[in-house]
Amino acid sequence: MIDLVRVIVVVPAYREERQIGRVLATLPASVDAAIVVDDGSPDGTAEEVRRAAARDPRVTLVRNATNLGVGATIARGYRESARLFPGERAALVVLAGDGQMSPDDLPRVVAPIARGEADYVKGNRFVLEGVSAMPLGRRIGGRVFSRLTALATGLPIGDSQCGYTALDRDAVARLDIDDLWPGFGYPNDLLGQLAARGMRVVEVPVATIYGDESSKLGVRHLPRIGWLVGRAFVRRKVAGR
Repeated sequence: MIDLVRVIVVVPAYREERQIGRVLATLPASVDAAIVVDDGSPDGTAEEVRRAAARDPRVTLVRNATNLGVGATIARGYRESARLFPGERAALVVLAGDGQMSPDDLPRVVAPIARGEADYVKGNRFVLEGVSAMPLGRRIGGRVFSRLTALATGLPIGDSQCGYTALDRDAVARLDIDDLWPGFGYPNDLLGQLAARGMRVVEVPVATIYGDESSKLGVRHLPRIGWLVGRAFVRRKVAGR
């Protein structure tokens, strides 16, 4: 727990057999439960999670029968997590299975929810010096899409594509989780839902970690993300925000 708020970690994982064991081994003591959603990985990701669960009872594995996409995987993690610790306050934290998110940042990500200041918290990688470790193309693309997302949603967003987030469990019922975009671009789609409902979004600085893993985000995803940014703008205007 952090400040009497249960911390439930959602770990989306696809082809992460090399990284997932290390990610789960470094879960902070403040984490009450970790739901790993294996998105139909054809490698040994599930086996590595089972080994981690044998050592740490906080870890639970659920599997998608087929590859559904990162947005659908996180949505399933939210649904599974929302059932835990009924009647208690809880923050649902997305911690990627690729090792690019520092567990040391978790208290900072949860804090605005614990203080009752936010419904949704996003990490911002662009405010710390380590952002230079991010590949240049991804850094430029992230800046551009963040600016467009901020304009479309009216939210103070500096890093729209960062997946290190925390959602107040009480906010789940106010969102259409089942309608969340299933693939890459889900952060922009979720921000559109939050803006249309007038929900509180706060950003906090988080570290940038890059090793020898390759990014799954490619040029082919850019038109889709642009379309989702446009849809976020329309949703906001329809809602009168």
